[in-house]
Amino acid sequence: MKFNLDKKGGAKVIFTFSDEAKDFRLVKWANEHGFLGKVGEVVYFPNIEGESSFLVGLGNKSELNEENIKLASFNLYKELKNNKESIVSFEMEDFGLCHRKTMMSIYEGLCQGSYNFTKKSSKEEDFELEVNYTPFIRPEGKLEEGLKYIENQMNGVFFARELCNETANVMTPEFLATTVKTNLQPLGVKVTVYEREEIENMGMDAFMSVAMGSDNDPRFIVMEYNGDRSSKFRTGIVGKGITYDSGGYCIKPADSMASMHSDMGGAATVIGTMMAIARSKAKVNVVGIVAACENMISGHAYKTGDIISSMAGKTIEIGNTDAEGRLTLADAVYFATSELKVDRVIDLATLTGAVLVALGEEYTGVLTNNSEFLAELKESAKNAGEKIWELPNDEAYKKLFESKVADLKNTGGRYGGSITAGQFVGCFVDGNTPWVHMDIAGTAYLSKANGYLPERATGVHVKTLYQLLNPMESC
Repeated sequence: MKFNLDKKGGAKVIFTFSDEAKDFRLVKWANEHGFLGKVGEVVYFPNIEGESSFLVGLGNKSELNEENIKLASFNLYKELKNNKESIVSFEMEDFGLCHRKTMMSIYEGLCQGSYNFTKKSSKEEDFELEVNYTPFIRPEGKLEEGLKYIENQMNGVFFARELCNETANVMTPEFLATTVKTNLQPLGVKVTVYEREEIENMGMDAFMSVAMGSDNDPRFIVMEYNGDRSSKFRTGIVGKGITYDSGGYCIKPADSMASMHSDMGGAATVIGTMMAIARSKAKVNVVGIVAACENMISGHAYKTGDIISSMAGKTIEIGNTDAEGRLTLADAVYFATSELKVDRVIDLATLTGAVLVALGEEYTGVLTNNSEFLAELKESAKNAGEKIWELPNDEAYKKLFESKVADLKNTGGRYGGSITAGQFVGCFVDGNTPWVHMDIAGTAYLSKANGYLPERATGVHVKTLYQLLNPMESC
């Protein structure tokens, strides 16, 4: 998509509100024929002799927000493509919102509409949209900054989606590591990839136990971006990187396995965030970590009842081989906080079905040991339009994964499953390092499209993390 500032020409976009009349002939005609101006309503008025028009509803003006603008622009993109209108013109009026954020919301909505993942041999007809945007107010340099900011953000989101959508016959741990190197190193990210023998030598027994059943060897991927040489403060972001999850000997039902290439959604978010940060040349220090492997069945696979160790030295009784993500995260989070000594850490994982039962596909469940850190993350999530919901990090739940024969058990039973899984990971945070756990099992990969988010991979929380780590100045 080509986005031009201060240029005119193309199909004209007319935004309208359901609670505010406009004295336009097209609007009056549309109203008479059932157009109510609801959020995302779009009517096309072709003109064979000149420029066509699109009437786009934004709902009640008193309730206007950035998410409504994104959804309306998303629907507009679909109509532009359906009608082969490849040049569109926005001559903006004052919505009463930040002008830069309004433009960024329009950009994001159009961009969201353009995303499509397919492996079909038949190619879709190319559609390249050119946007001519005339702002209502032109704050010097602000719009250009906003445009670059949102462009880098969406590049990160789309990269995360592509990684998560790619199927397991292609997306092996080795392929993931190579892809990270190829795409991030040219942007100034230092990428270190540890292979099987090195992982074993580091004492990552929990991670290796999960990896043992597969013929595809694991990879431990460390991505370091140092954009602020004046500071030693570093944030760690750790993503679950199970490139395929069969459930191991506690095998999943067939229907549940079809989408298990997406079990590295947390890793995809971390990698997409690193891309967005690096492309922006953000003044921040971030380390991204992914313990990538497959959870498979073979004569080498770990078994229910096994007692294994971990990099932290804690022993773990295996109650369920399908509770594998928390084992890989245990070593990865410990490495981040103990070896790299990051100042704060966030882990993201498609961790539990329990979070889907509790929150559906709308909200990410979060746990923390530091309320101030979570408050900062919540604000970024709100600004990004991504929903999170805090779960109680109550010590009482930890009784559920106590073991009689080991330090911990990797399952806590049916009740409070998302909480106990998150708390298990938290047991491997070294010292008092501020930590937030994000269970994205319901939000990283959707069973059906939701608003401007597509079916399959969403790239969820790339936006949240990007805005947390690289906040944009207020309007």
